[in-house]
Amino acid sequence: MVFVALAVASGVYILLFYQDIVMRAGAPNTPDLIFGIIMVLLILEATRRATGWVLVIIAGAFLLYNFLGPYIPGLLGHKGYSIGRVISQMYLTTEGIFGVPLGVSANYIFLFIFLTSMLERLGMGDFLLRLAMALMGRFTGGPAKTAVLASGFMGSLNGSAVANVVGTGTFTIPLMKRNGYKPHFAGAVEACASSGGQLMPPIMGAAAFIIAEFLSIPYIEVVVAAIIPAALYYLCVLFGVHFEACRLGLTGLPKSELPSARKVLKEGWYFLVPLGVLVFFLAVLQYTPIRSGFYAIISMFIVSFATRESRISWERFRDGAIMAARNTITVALACAAAGLVIGSINLTGAGLKISSVIVAASGGTLWLALLLTALVALIMGMGLPTTAAYIVAGTMAAPALIDMGVLPLAAHLFVFYFAIISAITPPVALAAYAAAGIAKDEPMKIGITACKIGLAAFIVPFLFAGQPALIGVGDGWHIAWSTFTALIGVMALAGGCIGFVVRKALWWERTLLICGALLSLHPVVITDTIGLGMIVVALASNIMTGKKPVGKTGSEQFGSVGATGTKTVVDFSAG
Repeated sequence: MVFVALAVASGVYILLFYQDIVMRAGAPNTPDLIFGIIMVLLILEATRRATGWVLVIIAGAFLLYNFLGPYIPGLLGHKGYSIGRVISQMYLTTEGIFGVPLGVSANYIFLFIFLTSMLERLGMGDFLLRLAMALMGRFTGGPAKTAVLASGFMGSLNGSAVANVVGTGTFTIPLMKRNGYKPHFAGAVEACASSGGQLMPPIMGAAAFIIAEFLSIPYIEVVVAAIIPAALYYLCVLFGVHFEACRLGLTGLPKSELPSARKVLKEGWYFLVPLGVLVFFLAVLQYTPIRSGFYAIISMFIVSFATRESRISWERFRDGAIMAARNTITVALACAAAGLVIGSINLTGAGLKISSVIVAASGGTLWLALLLTALVALIMGMGLPTTAAYIVAGTMAAPALIDMGVLPLAAHLFVFYFAIISAITPPVALAAYAAAGIAKDEPMKIGITACKIGLAAFIVPFLFAGQPALIGVGDGWHIAWSTFTALIGVMALAGGCIGFVVRKALWWERTLLICGALLSLHPVVITDTIGLGMIVVALASNIMTGKKPVGKTGSEQFGSVGATGTKTVVDFSAG
């Protein structure tokens, strides 16, 4: 309660004395410094409680960097700043705590978190899960494809890979294990699908709003640019689970054990209305995210009265609002702590220095600069929330890529992608650790398998950074051709990584599939042609000499035999 009082006092102080603060800008008095120090310390402590020590250590290191500049040799050294100058930068300007990230959190992110939290409280998570099961359950490896589809939907809405794994994985991972998938593979599928949700339009978690704000572009431009890469990522995962199911001889579930898609849509169609309203106002009318989100929330309240079961009561509204506030805590504090990092970078000029270091270390070679930037984003993402990882890495590394000729949107999306997939990248793969507890297998094994399944996410960003056709930049023919060859490429990549298409692939077939995939993903006619030729040769060899394995029936491979010898089958038709 003491901390609450101090936090309120530090905020109210600015509200009450903002005119005096403006008049003496650059010359803080004693109360300015006292309340500023209190605010900084409170943010560090709150961030520790919400996200752990990693972000606190990074923010603390950058704060110390403001004072230790004179003692640092070389390019990263600077003249050093007084505590008054540092606190003024962090507390009394819009380049520190109250900067772009925290502003986006307050204006945009909370609005969408409130929308998704209310929808989840009304039962949207169960609706999406049943809809995914109805659409995908009957296909080969149906439970795994259900997990990919359902987790992709939910990940786009809630923006948290770990929360998504815990939420949907509690159901989908045991389902995949009963279906015949190995525990580590089931956990890896869920980790991949949950992490990639933030790549999936229309909401894309939280960092996409910050990208739009950093670049001063409409949010819909970020959404449109993310469509093709997100589709490639999820297709790679889907092909991976399909080929693994074929390798193990697994089939889909019988229709009698699945919910009816028509019935599911009839019972929960109103969940899709707010999302449709959001997309309509964002994409068609091109309203601001705030206004579009407001209309989506209004539509949610209206359509909730479609049925007695979905009607919003006071208890549901209260629980949804509390859930939204709790879900916002991590994002808001990550943005506030990231503001300390950005403030320090702006004050000391470290951003330009780090960009110069990246350019110098790469020798002016773009692919090497991209590789260094990817490593920075992955390292920052180990233990950090996605939003914070993107902000810190993007502030330091994206300017270097832009200076080397990469389009600004492509540069920021590049950092954004690697910040996201850090959740599945060992040794610290938070989504893999979350899935390990449910799958009951080793986190490292799950993380390595997840990287194999979601390999496209490590490749596609390099491609659109060099040739932005894959983010919708260029003429229609070039975009269409690049998308087509990339789709063939991710299919071949998945087959090569799993080692199975129609039959077990020979070593040279896997080599041709993987190499051909890499060439066809690169949006250049020559490489596309060579890559497609290699894929055709490998597929022809695999198809002509292979035989499809005889799979078990859905009930046989899905049911589990208990101690009494009685088979247990989950019946989804009952809802």
